[in-house]
Amino acid sequence: MIAVFTRIGLRYGAGVLVARGLMGADDASAFSTDPDVQMVIETGAGLVISAISESWYWLAHKFGWAK
Repeated sequence: MIAVFTRIGLRYGAGVLVARGLMGADDASAFSTDPDVQMVIETGAGLVISAISESWYWLAHKFGWAK
């Protein structure tokens, strides 16, 4: 399911870059459909989500919120 959201996000991101003139339409099409770019973004999103949850767990133990 995250792959679907990643593709949608890449398309919107590429559209913003095209609208600002920072990227051509052909480059944006290649960027939003490239599976390697999608894989990197999915991996990054997974790392960020896990880091946030581990930080929250650490804070819960530090401040005594965990029971």
